[in-house]
Amino acid sequence: MHKSLFLIAILLSILFPLAGICEEYRIETGDLLLITVYDQADLTTKVRVTKEEISFPLIGNVKVGGLTVAEVTKTIEEALLKDYLVNPKVNVGIEEYSLRKVFVLGAVEKPGPYELPPNKPTTVIEAIAMASGFNKVADQNGTKVMRKTAAGKEETIKVRAADITQKGQKDKDVVVLPNDVVFVPESFF
Repeated sequence: MHKSLFLIAILLSILFPLAGICEEYRIETGDLLLITVYDQADLTTKVRVTKEEISFPLIGNVKVGGLTVAEVTKTIEEALLKDYLVNPKVNVGIEEYSLRKVFVLGAVEKPGPYELPPNKPTTVIEAIAMASGFNKVADQNGTKVMRKTAAGKEETIKVRAADITQKGQKDKDVVVLPNDVVFVPESFF
């Protein structure tokens, strides 16, 4: 019995290696939100997130960037409860996600920008697959991910893609973020 459970656990970890990475979506600049307050039709608001903020009736600017829908709901409810409504019931929905792209360049079949799915992490290998894979002259182990950190600094992450694709070392795959650049250099021989 214990061996069966152990084997099932190993099988699941192999089949779903990124399950632990996937978190609830966090709101970002460019998302379009629909916010309603129960029994307060005049507070219904459709608003696009700009500079990680929204403007909401009665309470003004609200920082929502990086928060989950549940966290935004709680923030607005608390602000309305503080000065304006008794027991407000707020509903926040995402009407439209901002465009989230990764740029795959270099020795791939179809270099260019590719849209990232909103509720699923995408890895370097998946981004390269979106670009129809490596071309014949690709230096797979020279693959790099270039990104800007929250502090505005450039960061380069080296990814040995051949180790992932040919040796099955999936733990070396890196999750790409919006606006990352995945670059695959050409091999010298």
